[in-house]
Amino acid sequence: MSTSGSGPAFGERAEYGPEDVCYRHPGVHSFTLCQRCGRTICADCQNVSAVGVLCPDCTKQTQPGASRRIARSSQVTGRRIAALDAPVTYGIMALCVLVFLGQMASHYFAADGVTRALWYAPLYSLPFEFEPWRMVTAMFTHSTGFIFHILFNMYALWLFGRNLEQMIGRFAFLTLYVFAGIGGSLGVMYWTFAEPSSMLGATVGASGAIFGVLTATLVAFRAARVNVTSLAVLIAINFGIGLIPGAAISWQAHLGGMVVGAVTMWALLATRGPRFKTRRIILLVVIGVVLVALACGFFVATPNLAAVTG
Repeated sequence: MSTSGSGPAFGERAEYGPEDVCYRHPGVHSFTLCQRCGRTICADCQNVSAVGVLCPDCTKQTQPGASRRIARSSQVTGRRIAALDAPVTYGIMALCVLVFLGQMASHYFAADGVTRALWYAPLYSLPFEFEPWRMVTAMFTHSTGFIFHILFNMYALWLFGRNLEQMIGRFAFLTLYVFAGIGGSLGVMYWTFAEPSSMLGATVGASGAIFGVLTATLVAFRAARVNVTSLAVLIAINFGIGLIPGAAISWQAHLGGMVVGAVTMWALLATRGPRFKTRRIILLVVIGVVLVALACGFFVATPNLAAVTG
């Protein structure tokens, strides 16, 4: 056995194998392994550390600041994954912002043309002014005179919508949001039987749908036996603000969205699990049919228009 420094020491292999080459220099043989990753490294790639010989890559990772860089990278990846887990929520938020920008532009240059084209009033559910799509478009509009209207709604959607979407799934969340928004329009619509003069009152905002998301979250947490006191207080306070005289807030839309959101969430919880998938679809279709029937019922049973004009 050779005693020179270039040969193997006592107990090592006397001949190089096919794997005994440096991972960075495939043409250079070596018996030395990195103590951290186990890859073969030649003399030029060896870095002596307190834990033994390390390769260049492992040496960089153990340098000061490397752990912080890895942590920041993990946080960025986590945020990207979180965004992908709630595409419907972020899509609704983006649509609301785009519509709001269009409203702001039309407010200054086109006499609020965008807002007027999208808002809802019970008048548009009558035969001579029948524009039923406004019951949906209104849930993506906001007041251009009060910036906190859209800020609060988007914050509430970001805070509760993402979690609810991840909990019940994308399709179910989108269905719940649309149903709750329509429920808000129905609340405004049927209030005209108690106050016919509100027939001409136009409403904007996703508030009905947002309150539906809040009450749906309340129902879901309650079913999971989570303490919902703080959430219930939050909903009660925000709903109560709409009852303040002169607040110019449609509490009727909030109430309609809350009721429909809670009912839809109950249906989703009652049919959770793959075995009840068909039953879930049927139940959601039934709720949708009921909402359409209520809208058609108003079309047929029109409130006293004399009280509106008189």
